[in-house]
Amino acid sequence: MRNIVFLTGTRADFGKIKALIQIVENHQDFVPYIFVTGMHLMQEYGYTLIEVERCGFNNIETFHNHTDEATMDLTLAKTINGFSKYIKTINPDLIVVHGDRVEALAGAIVGSLNNILVAHIEGGELSGTIDELIRHSVSKLSHVHFTSNDEAKKRLMQMGELEDTIYTIGSPDVDIMFSDNLPVLDEVKRYYQINFDAYALAMYHPVTTEIDSILEKAEQFVDGLIDSGKNYVVIYPNNDLGSKHILKAYEKLQGHPRFKVFPSVRFEYFLTLLKKSEFIIGNSSAGVREAPYYGVPTINIGNRQLNRASSSKIINIPSEKLKIVETISMAKKHSAEKSNSFGKGNSSQLFLDSLESLNIWEINHQKQFKDAY
Repeated sequence: MRNIVFLTGTRADFGKIKALIQIVENHQDFVPYIFVTGMHLMQEYGYTLIEVERCGFNNIETFHNHTDEATMDLTLAKTINGFSKYIKTINPDLIVVHGDRVEALAGAIVGSLNNILVAHIEGGELSGTIDELIRHSVSKLSHVHFTSNDEAKKRLMQMGELEDTIYTIGSPDVDIMFSDNLPVLDEVKRYYQINFDAYALAMYHPVTTEIDSILEKAEQFVDGLIDSGKNYVVIYPNNDLGSKHILKAYEKLQGHPRFKVFPSVRFEYFLTLLKKSEFIIGNSSAGVREAPYYGVPTINIGNRQLNRASSSKIINIPSEKLKIVETISMAKKHSAEKSNSFGKGNSSQLFLDSLESLNIWEINHQKQFKDAY
Protein backbone atom coordinates (compact mmCIF):
# COMPACT_ATOMS: atom_id res chain seq x y z
CA MET A 1 0.00 0.00 0.00
CA ARG A 2 1.44 3.34 -1.07
CA ASN A 3 0.45 6.73 0.36
CA ILE A 4 0.08 9.52 -2.19
CA VAL A 5 -0.39 13.16 -1.19
CA PHE A 6 -2.06 15.58 -3.60
CA LEU A 7 -1.57 19.26 -2.83
CA THR A 8 -4.16 21.81 -3.99
CA GLY A 9 -4.26 25.55 -3.43
CA THR A 10 -6.80 26.87 -5.94
CA ARG A 11 -10.07 26.02 -7.68
CA ALA A 12 -8.07 25.80 -10.94
CA ASP A 13 -5.48 23.23 -9.88
CA PHE A 14 -8.12 21.13 -8.13
CA GLY A 15 -10.02 20.95 -11.41
CA LYS A 16 -6.84 19.64 -12.98
CA ILE A 17 -6.07 16.92 -10.42
CA LYS A 18 -9.59 15.92 -9.39
CA ALA A 19 -9.82 13.07 -11.91
CA LEU A 20 -6.40 11.78 -10.82
CA ILE A 21 -7.43 11.70 -7.16
CA GLN A 22 -10.66 9.91 -8.02
CA ILE A 23 -9.00 7.09 -9.92
CA VAL A 24 -6.39 6.61 -7.20
CA GLU A 25 -9.10 6.65 -4.49
CA ASN A 26 -10.72 3.63 -6.13
CA HIS A 27 -7.51 1.58 -6.32
CA GLN A 28 -6.70 -1.02 -3.69
CA ASP A 29 -2.94 -0.44 -3.80
CA PHE A 30 -2.97 3.33 -3.17
CA VAL A 31 -4.23 5.63 -0.43
CA PRO A 32 -4.69 9.26 -1.52
CA TYR A 33 -4.37 12.16 0.91
CA ILE A 34 -5.37 15.72 0.00
CA PHE A 35 -3.67 18.77 1.49
CA VAL A 36 -6.02 21.72 0.91
CA THR A 37 -4.70 25.25 1.36
CA GLY A 38 -4.48 28.62 -0.40
CA MET A 39 -7.53 30.19 -2.01
CA HIS A 40 -9.67 27.18 -1.06
CA LEU A 41 -9.85 28.52 2.51
CA MET A 42 -10.51 32.18 1.69
CA GLN A 43 -14.10 33.39 2.05
CA GLU A 44 -13.45 36.26 -0.37
CA TYR A 45 -12.78 33.76 -3.16
CA GLY A 46 -15.72 31.47 -2.48
CA TYR A 47 -14.28 29.15 0.21
CA THR A 48 -13.86 26.37 -2.36
CA LEU A 49 -12.86 23.83 0.27
CA ILE A 50 -16.56 23.00 0.02
CA GLU A 51 -16.02 21.79 -3.55
CA VAL A 52 -13.20 19.50 -2.45
CA GLU A 53 -15.26 18.09 0.41
CA ARG A 54 -18.24 17.57 -1.89
CA CYS A 55 -16.25 14.96 -3.81
CA GLY A 56 -16.34 12.65 -0.78
CA PHE A 57 -12.63 11.94 -0.55
CA ASN A 58 -11.58 10.22 2.66
CA ASN A 59 -8.37 11.94 3.78
CA ILE A 60 -8.57 15.74 3.62
CA GLU A 61 -6.27 18.02 5.58
CA THR A 62 -6.70 21.82 5.60
CA PHE A 63 -4.10 24.49 6.26
CA HIS A 64 -4.47 28.28 6.19
CA ASN A 65 -1.39 29.55 4.38
CA HIS A 66 -2.42 33.01 3.20
CA THR A 67 -0.56 36.06 4.46
CA ASP A 68 -1.24 38.92 2.01
CA GLU A 69 -1.24 39.30 -1.75
CA ALA A 70 1.88 41.45 -1.45
CA THR A 71 3.81 38.83 0.53
CA MET A 72 3.80 35.76 -1.71
CA ASP A 73 7.22 34.88 -0.32
CA LEU A 74 5.85 34.72 3.21
CA THR A 75 2.91 32.64 1.98
CA LEU A 76 5.44 30.24 0.44
CA ALA A 77 7.33 30.02 3.73
CA LYS A 78 4.16 29.45 5.72
CA THR A 79 3.05 26.70 3.32
CA ILE A 80 6.42 24.97 3.57
CA ASN A 81 6.12 24.97 7.35
CA GLY A 82 2.58 23.59 7.41
CA PHE A 83 3.10 20.99 4.70
CA SER A 84 6.36 19.79 6.24
CA LYS A 85 4.61 19.08 9.53
CA TYR A 86 1.77 17.31 7.72
CA ILE A 87 3.83 14.88 5.65
CA LYS A 88 5.66 13.71 8.74
CA THR A 89 2.36 12.36 10.08
CA ILE A 90 1.64 10.14 7.08
CA ASN A 91 5.05 9.37 5.52
CA PRO A 92 3.96 9.56 1.87
CA ASP A 93 5.57 7.57 -0.91
CA LEU A 94 4.74 10.26 -3.45
CA ILE A 95 3.79 13.95 -3.40
CA VAL A 96 1.80 15.22 -6.40
CA VAL A 97 1.77 18.94 -7.21
CA HIS A 98 0.37 20.84 -10.14
CA GLY A 99 1.34 23.84 -12.19
CA ASP A 100 2.95 27.09 -11.21
CA ARG A 101 1.60 28.35 -7.88
CA VAL A 102 3.56 28.95 -4.68
CA GLU A 103 1.72 26.01 -3.08
CA ALA A 104 3.18 23.68 -5.73
CA LEU A 105 6.63 25.13 -5.12
CA ALA A 106 6.23 24.55 -1.38
CA GLY A 107 5.21 20.93 -1.96
CA ALA A 108 8.17 20.27 -4.24
CA ILE A 109 10.61 21.86 -1.80
CA VAL A 110 9.29 19.85 1.13
CA GLY A 111 9.32 16.61 -0.83
CA SER A 112 12.79 16.98 -2.28
CA LEU A 113 14.34 18.05 1.02
CA ASN A 114 12.73 15.11 2.84
CA ASN A 115 13.81 12.56 0.23
CA ILE A 116 10.23 11.92 -0.90
CA LEU A 117 9.39 11.32 -4.55
CA VAL A 118 7.75 14.40 -6.09
CA ALA A 119 5.56 14.30 -9.21
CA HIS A 120 4.77 17.49 -11.13
CA ILE A 121 1.63 17.76 -13.26
CA GLU A 122 1.89 19.96 -16.38
CA GLY A 123 5.54 20.93 -16.10
CA GLY A 124 7.47 22.10 -19.14
CA GLU A 125 4.85 24.65 -20.18
CA LEU A 126 5.09 28.39 -20.68
CA SER A 127 3.25 30.52 -18.15
CA GLY A 128 4.29 34.16 -18.23
CA THR A 129 4.74 36.53 -15.23
CA ILE A 130 6.20 35.07 -12.03
CA ASP A 131 4.39 31.80 -12.79
CA GLU A 132 7.01 31.02 -15.43
CA LEU A 133 9.80 31.00 -12.84
CA ILE A 134 7.77 28.99 -10.36
CA ARG A 135 6.72 26.31 -12.85
CA HIS A 136 10.28 25.60 -13.99
CA SER A 137 11.56 25.68 -10.41
CA VAL A 138 8.96 23.07 -9.44
CA SER A 139 10.06 20.91 -12.35
CA LYS A 140 13.69 21.00 -11.25
CA LEU A 141 12.66 20.03 -7.72
CA SER A 142 10.52 17.13 -8.96
CA HIS A 143 11.55 13.59 -9.78
CA VAL A 144 8.60 12.60 -12.00
CA HIS A 145 6.84 14.64 -14.66
CA PHE A 146 3.34 14.20 -16.08
CA THR A 147 3.19 16.48 -19.11
CA SER A 148 0.23 17.57 -21.20
CA ASN A 149 1.92 17.15 -24.59
CA ASP A 150 5.16 16.35 -26.36
CA GLU A 151 6.16 20.02 -26.61
CA ALA A 152 6.21 20.26 -22.82
CA LYS A 153 8.20 17.03 -22.66
CA LYS A 154 10.82 18.48 -25.00
CA ARG A 155 11.18 21.58 -22.85
CA LEU A 156 11.77 19.47 -19.76
CA MET A 157 14.45 17.55 -21.62
CA GLN A 158 16.01 20.90 -22.58
CA MET A 159 16.12 21.60 -18.85
CA GLY A 160 18.14 18.45 -18.31
CA GLU A 161 15.34 16.14 -17.14
CA LEU A 162 15.72 12.45 -18.00
CA GLU A 163 13.34 11.18 -20.67
CA ASP A 164 12.40 8.07 -18.71
CA THR A 165 11.06 10.25 -15.86
CA ILE A 166 8.61 12.04 -18.15
CA TYR A 167 5.13 10.65 -18.85
CA THR A 168 2.91 12.43 -21.37
CA ILE A 169 -0.68 11.97 -20.18
CA GLY A 170 -2.44 15.09 -21.46
CA SER A 171 -4.20 17.69 -19.36
CA PRO A 172 -6.26 15.89 -16.66
CA ASP A 173 -9.16 18.33 -16.76
CA VAL A 174 -9.98 17.16 -20.28
CA ASP A 175 -11.17 13.92 -18.65
CA ILE A 176 -13.88 15.90 -16.87
CA MET A 177 -14.62 18.17 -19.83
CA PHE A 178 -15.97 15.26 -21.85
CA SER A 179 -17.40 13.17 -19.04
CA ASP A 180 -21.09 12.34 -18.76
CA ASN A 181 -21.31 14.12 -15.40
CA LEU A 182 -21.47 17.73 -16.53
CA PRO A 183 -24.71 19.51 -15.59
CA VAL A 184 -27.00 20.89 -18.27
CA LEU A 185 -26.98 24.64 -18.84
CA ASP A 186 -30.44 25.20 -17.37
CA GLU A 187 -29.34 23.62 -14.10
CA VAL A 188 -26.25 25.85 -13.98
CA LYS A 189 -28.29 28.98 -14.67
CA ARG A 190 -30.78 28.11 -11.95
CA TYR A 191 -28.03 27.40 -9.43
CA TYR A 192 -26.24 30.70 -10.08
CA GLN A 193 -29.39 32.70 -10.92
CA ILE A 194 -28.13 33.70 -14.34
CA ASN A 195 -31.13 35.23 -16.09
CA PHE A 196 -29.84 36.03 -19.57
CA ASP A 197 -29.64 33.68 -22.53
CA ALA A 198 -26.59 34.58 -24.62
CA TYR A 199 -23.47 35.46 -22.61
CA ALA A 200 -19.69 35.44 -22.60
CA LEU A 201 -17.26 34.48 -19.83
CA ALA A 202 -14.82 37.07 -18.45
CA MET A 203 -11.79 36.17 -16.32
CA TYR A 204 -8.95 38.60 -15.70
CA HIS A 205 -5.96 37.74 -13.49
CA PRO A 206 -3.15 39.96 -12.24
CA VAL A 207 0.15 40.00 -14.09
CA THR A 208 2.53 40.33 -11.17
CA THR A 209 5.38 41.74 -13.27
CA GLU A 210 3.11 44.61 -14.34
CA ILE A 211 1.96 45.61 -10.87
CA ASP A 212 2.19 49.35 -11.52
CA SER A 213 -0.30 49.22 -14.40
CA ILE A 214 -2.72 46.52 -13.22
CA LEU A 215 -5.43 48.91 -11.97
CA GLU A 216 -5.43 50.94 -15.18
CA LYS A 217 -5.57 47.82 -17.36
CA ALA A 218 -8.32 46.28 -15.23
CA GLU A 219 -10.36 49.47 -15.59
CA GLN A 220 -9.85 49.39 -19.37
CA PHE A 221 -11.01 45.76 -19.34
CA VAL A 222 -14.16 46.54 -17.33
CA ASP A 223 -15.03 49.61 -19.40
CA GLY A 224 -14.57 47.59 -22.59
CA LEU A 225 -16.95 44.91 -21.36
CA ILE A 226 -19.57 47.48 -20.38
CA ASP A 227 -19.34 49.37 -23.65
CA SER A 228 -19.64 46.16 -25.70
CA GLY A 229 -23.31 45.85 -24.77
CA LYS A 230 -23.10 42.09 -24.19
CA ASN A 231 -23.95 39.92 -21.19
CA TYR A 232 -21.15 38.49 -19.06
CA VAL A 233 -20.49 35.93 -16.37
CA VAL A 234 -17.46 37.32 -14.53
CA ILE A 235 -15.32 35.20 -12.20
CA TYR A 236 -12.91 36.66 -9.65
CA PRO A 237 -9.16 36.60 -10.32
CA ASN A 238 -6.70 34.49 -8.39
CA ASN A 239 -5.18 36.01 -5.26
CA ASP A 240 -1.76 36.92 -6.69
CA LEU A 241 -0.18 40.33 -6.21
CA GLY A 242 -2.47 42.87 -7.87
CA SER A 243 -5.76 41.03 -7.37
CA LYS A 244 -7.08 43.81 -5.13
CA HIS A 245 -6.76 46.24 -8.04
CA ILE A 246 -8.88 44.00 -10.24
CA LEU A 247 -11.51 43.57 -7.55
CA LYS A 248 -11.54 47.35 -7.18
CA ALA A 249 -12.25 47.71 -10.89
CA TYR A 250 -15.03 45.11 -10.63
CA GLU A 251 -16.91 47.34 -8.18
CA LYS A 252 -18.19 49.18 -11.24
CA LEU A 253 -20.12 46.03 -12.20
CA GLN A 254 -22.11 45.79 -8.97
CA GLY A 255 -25.82 45.75 -9.72
CA HIS A 256 -25.29 46.00 -13.47
CA PRO A 257 -28.09 44.06 -15.25
CA ARG A 258 -25.76 42.61 -17.89
CA PHE A 259 -23.23 41.18 -15.45
CA LYS A 260 -23.19 38.32 -12.96
CA VAL A 261 -20.03 38.37 -10.86
CA PHE A 262 -18.91 35.36 -8.79
CA PRO A 263 -15.94 34.74 -6.48
CA SER A 264 -15.79 31.18 -7.82
CA VAL A 265 -17.84 28.68 -9.84
CA ARG A 266 -17.94 24.92 -9.31
CA PHE A 267 -15.60 23.31 -11.85
CA GLU A 268 -18.18 21.18 -13.67
CA TYR A 269 -20.59 24.12 -13.74
CA PHE A 270 -17.85 26.35 -15.10
CA LEU A 271 -17.18 23.88 -17.91
CA THR A 272 -20.84 23.90 -18.91
CA LEU A 273 -20.87 27.71 -18.88
CA LEU A 274 -17.73 27.76 -21.00
CA LYS A 275 -19.05 25.20 -23.46
CA LYS A 276 -22.22 27.20 -24.06
CA SER A 277 -20.70 30.69 -24.07
CA GLU A 278 -20.37 32.98 -27.09
CA PHE A 279 -16.70 33.51 -26.27
CA ILE A 280 -14.32 33.87 -23.34
CA ILE A 281 -12.40 37.08 -22.76
CA GLY A 282 -9.58 38.00 -20.38
CA ASN A 283 -6.26 36.34 -19.64
CA SER A 284 -7.21 33.03 -18.04
CA SER A 285 -5.55 29.80 -19.09
CA ALA A 286 -9.08 28.50 -19.71
CA GLY A 287 -9.09 30.63 -22.85
CA VAL A 288 -6.03 28.95 -24.33
CA ARG A 289 -6.53 25.47 -22.87
CA GLU A 290 -10.15 24.47 -22.32
CA ALA A 291 -11.97 26.83 -24.71
CA PRO A 292 -10.41 25.45 -27.94
CA TYR A 293 -11.59 21.95 -26.97
CA TYR A 294 -15.17 23.20 -27.00
CA GLY A 295 -14.68 25.28 -30.13
CA VAL A 296 -15.28 28.48 -28.15
CA PRO A 297 -13.55 31.65 -29.43
CA THR A 298 -11.02 33.29 -27.11
CA ILE A 299 -10.16 36.97 -26.81
CA ASN A 300 -6.87 36.86 -24.94
CA ILE A 301 -5.79 40.15 -23.39
CA GLY A 302 -2.23 41.16 -22.56
CA ASN A 303 0.88 39.10 -21.86
CA ARG A 304 -0.17 36.64 -19.16
CA GLN A 305 -0.70 33.75 -21.60
CA LEU A 306 1.98 34.87 -24.03
CA ASN A 307 3.31 31.86 -26.00
CA ARG A 308 1.21 29.52 -23.82
CA ALA A 309 -0.65 27.96 -26.74
CA SER A 310 -0.79 28.59 -30.47
CA SER A 311 -4.06 28.67 -32.36
CA SER A 312 -5.28 30.80 -35.23
CA LYS A 313 -8.59 31.01 -33.39
CA ILE A 314 -7.22 32.76 -30.29
CA ILE A 315 -7.33 36.54 -30.76
CA ASN A 316 -4.56 38.33 -28.87
CA ILE A 317 -5.10 41.99 -28.06
CA PRO A 318 -3.73 44.62 -25.62
CA SER A 319 -5.59 45.85 -22.52
CA GLU A 320 -7.12 48.84 -24.28
CA LYS A 321 -10.83 49.66 -24.08
CA LEU A 322 -11.35 50.58 -27.72
CA LYS A 323 -9.51 47.48 -28.95
CA ILE A 324 -11.53 45.32 -26.57
CA VAL A 325 -14.85 46.75 -27.79
CA GLU A 326 -13.81 46.42 -31.43
CA THR A 327 -12.73 42.79 -31.02
CA ILE A 328 -15.88 41.81 -29.10
CA SER A 329 -18.02 43.22 -31.91
CA MET A 330 -16.32 40.76 -34.26
CA ALA A 331 -16.52 37.75 -31.95
CA LYS A 332 -19.61 36.23 -33.55
CA LYS A 333 -17.87 36.20 -36.92
CA HIS A 334 -14.96 34.35 -35.37
CA SER A 335 -15.33 30.64 -36.04
CA ALA A 336 -13.29 28.61 -33.57
CA GLU A 337 -11.88 25.22 -34.48
CA LYS A 338 -11.74 22.39 -32.00
CA SER A 339 -8.38 21.28 -30.61
CA ASN A 340 -6.98 18.20 -28.90
CA SER A 341 -3.44 19.43 -28.32
CA PHE A 342 -3.64 18.71 -24.58
CA GLY A 343 -4.69 15.07 -24.57
CA LYS A 344 -7.68 12.91 -25.42
CA GLY A 345 -9.49 12.72 -22.10
CA ASN A 346 -7.75 9.61 -20.75
CA SER A 347 -5.19 11.33 -18.50
CA SER A 348 -6.35 9.69 -15.28
CA GLN A 349 -6.00 6.18 -16.73
CA LEU A 350 -2.53 6.96 -18.10
CA PHE A 351 -1.60 8.40 -14.69
CA LEU A 352 -2.79 5.24 -12.94
CA ASP A 353 -1.00 3.01 -15.45
CA SER A 354 2.27 4.73 -14.61
CA LEU A 355 1.69 4.34 -10.86
CA GLU A 356 0.98 0.63 -11.33
CA SER A 357 4.32 0.10 -13.04
CA LEU A 358 7.54 -0.36 -11.10
CA ASN A 359 9.43 2.26 -13.10
CA ILE A 360 8.24 5.30 -11.16
CA TRP A 361 8.91 3.78 -7.77
CA GLU A 362 12.44 2.87 -8.83
CA ILE A 363 13.35 6.40 -9.98
CA ASN A 364 16.49 7.58 -8.25
CA HIS A 365 15.80 10.28 -5.67
CA GLN A 366 19.27 11.59 -6.47
CA LYS A 367 18.45 13.51 -9.63
CA GLN A 368 20.66 13.38 -12.68
CA PHE A 369 21.12 16.10 -15.29
CA LYS A 370 21.04 15.09 -18.95
CA ASP A 371 22.88 17.40 -21.32
CA ALA A 372 20.76 18.34 -24.33
CA TYR A 373 23.68 18.11 -26.75
